[in-house]
Amino acid sequence: MTAPVIQTIDSVLVANRGEIACRIFRTCADLGIRTVAVHSDADANALHTRVADKAVRVPGAAPADTYLRGDLIVKAALAAGADAVHPGYGFLSENPDFARAVRDAGLVWIGPPPEAIEAMASKTRAKQLMGLAPLDAAEVTEDDLPVLVKAAAGGGGRGMRVVRHLADLPTALESARAEAASAFGDGEVFVEPYLENGRHVEVQILADTHGTVWPLGTRDCSLQRRHQKVIEEAPAPALPDALTEELHTLAVRAARAVDYVGAGTVEFLVSAGRAHFLEMNTRLQVEHPVTEAVFGLDLVAEQIRVAEGHALPADPPPARGHAIEARLYAEDPARDWAPQTGTLHRLAVPGGVRLDTGYEDGDTIGVHYDPMLAKLIAHAPTRAEAIRRLAGALERATIHGPTTNRALLVNSLRHEEFTTARMDTGFYDRHLSALTTGTPDPHAPLAAALADAAAGGHPRFGGWRNVPSQPQTKRYLMAGEEHEARYRHTRNGPEADGVRVVNVDPRCVVLEVDGVRRKFDVTRHGDRIYVNTTTLTAVPRFPDPTTQQPPGSLLAPMPGTVVRVADHVKPGSAVEAGQPLLWLEAMKMEHKITAPTTGTLTALHATPGQQVEMGALLAVVEQQPT
Repeated sequence: MTAPVIQTIDSVLVANRGEIACRIFRTCADLGIRTVAVHSDADANALHTRVADKAVRVPGAAPADTYLRGDLIVKAALAAGADAVHPGYGFLSENPDFARAVRDAGLVWIGPPPEAIEAMASKTRAKQLMGLAPLDAAEVTEDDLPVLVKAAAGGGGRGMRVVRHLADLPTALESARAEAASAFGDGEVFVEPYLENGRHVEVQILADTHGTVWPLGTRDCSLQRRHQKVIEEAPAPALPDALTEELHTLAVRAARAVDYVGAGTVEFLVSAGRAHFLEMNTRLQVEHPVTEAVFGLDLVAEQIRVAEGHALPADPPPARGHAIEARLYAEDPARDWAPQTGTLHRLAVPGGVRLDTGYEDGDTIGVHYDPMLAKLIAHAPTRAEAIRRLAGALERATIHGPTTNRALLVNSLRHEEFTTARMDTGFYDRHLSALTTGTPDPHAPLAAALADAAAGGHPRFGGWRNVPSQPQTKRYLMAGEEHEARYRHTRNGPEADGVRVVNVDPRCVVLEVDGVRRKFDVTRHGDRIYVNTTTLTAVPRFPDPTTQQPPGSLLAPMPGTVVRVADHVKPGSAVEAGQPLLWLEAMKMEHKITAPTTGTLTALHATPGQQVEMGALLAVVEQQPT
């Protein structure tokens, strides 16, 4: 038997950014491999550029274009002395022309052969290969509804639209094409039947150049928003053994059909006990850490070993325990998942969980890229223990910065439908309102006020007067509502109604509530105050009159670009509540801006191509008299 030819890799350029670039660099450092980052101007000081051994600026017409410039990325690899390229996920990771360009330049491509990417990365060709065919958009009828418009060249929820009414199909096609072209450099989309309330189950595969293909168990990724996964776990719970075996067999068959090499994922929708092929992702997945935890593998290290020519053992290691991953996003689920921007002042999680992130304290969360801040992964002997560990870690995490989906994640993990493994892809359609309607801590404003007074060196903290003190009041915005905190200074220190003040300092307040002591950690950044997991905004005593907006003002919920304005919408137009008026693009996704009420559009300040900041006045709708 001929010994395999081994090509040792000494330096890797990662053609990506953020969390996945940092994660790949971490494995490379463990293996003693030098690392090269590429970056846009917007990412010049991003964490992935700081942890890499070298970094190369790649210009682009816009920040998002940088990571789609395969020609310039190959030049960067050569200039930096890299001998291999890892694509990460997203961007060019499923672009066969990029894979060929890397190989043609004499570099090692840490991924599947271009021919396999070509066969499977286009969702339309993949379905044909598996004996399936997408619908012809021109021939869709009412009987075919609902349907899903889907990007042919990518994933991650971008370029996807559910269509329930035939009249909405042309707009959905246009919008999906634009979003797909922006995210993947390819605007091709296709239409397929939309199966509601199934489970999204996938199989991780790993294949070498010697004919071995490992099916590395199943993952359940049913909890999704906008067709993008939020919580993933391995193995997929409550699947019959026969169905699991069938999924493994189909995944291996798909890999062998295209002579696949490296890490990939075959995705299915499981409905009524049957598996329906969705697609094969010819790359590493965001959720790969749960498989790593269960099998005790480093999939990036295995990718590198396979690219070097090493053979896999005949069988994978045994699976142990259960792992769950939660994606922490800078977004507001209660406001249509609106992405958030700003400074991440602090991100820290308790021990016992894995944290994958592309940010450090003090980094800026910008508008140009996906709003994912981090992934938290918990591994435990049982599913119930993994759920408990991950929910507890999220609950105790310190997250100071823009609004996140932390509360949604905790509530999702503890929801009965999830804990009993009865969830499906319609989970958030059914439960989003309940999961985002929390009761803010009623004692957080008092803790903030007492800490603020202590920080300001209040003359009566630690002292007292014989004359009764007038109540001190401070106002805060909390969960969209204004709250007033009231306390008094006495000879025994500060007092407040309904609680006993045990201890106060600028960063920690201890209150006794109904005989139970509670500690409140308090941190202030500007007018934002973080009290445990509650965020408050100090309300100025005398508001600035110049910041007041007319009634019916429609403000930009995020920084972004006005993509288009709805046809026939102009000042003087009658509009209905919920009617789309315009679309913003932010963080690679389109966001629909709708009329807040039924009435008349009295002003329209947005034009296509316009860059707007968060809070910019887009339009004014005068409410229809009742």
